[in-house]
Amino acid sequence: MKMKLDPDLAMEAKALVVLAFRNGPIEALHAGKPCAVCSGLPEISHISDGEMKVVMKSAVDAMYRLLWQRDYDPVAYNEALAFGRRNTIHWDDPELKKPRRGSRPK
Repeated sequence: MKMKLDPDLAMEAKALVVLAFRNGPIEALHAGKPCAVCSGLPEISHISDGEMKVVMKSAVDAMYRLLWQRDYDPVAYNEALAFGRRNTIHWDDPELKKPRRGSRPK
């Protein structure tokens, strides 16, 4: 089945991303100055294993909370989505490419 853009689903996806990732510890990593020596070099790690663990743990915790709210507290979920939508109003819509399993962006 070919994916088609569902504007409501795209808006929800963007809201969940801002709530689970963008407003988490990754923002502190992003807020610093870029490395003058390694910036833009994909072969250089730009985030430590410890930092990655903190980012992923925070995202899982936030996503679990949001999915729990979706199922058990829809009022809180809709309030969270409204906040997320306000923060992503100018974000691009999802691209409907199907990534290969295990592939990394280049």
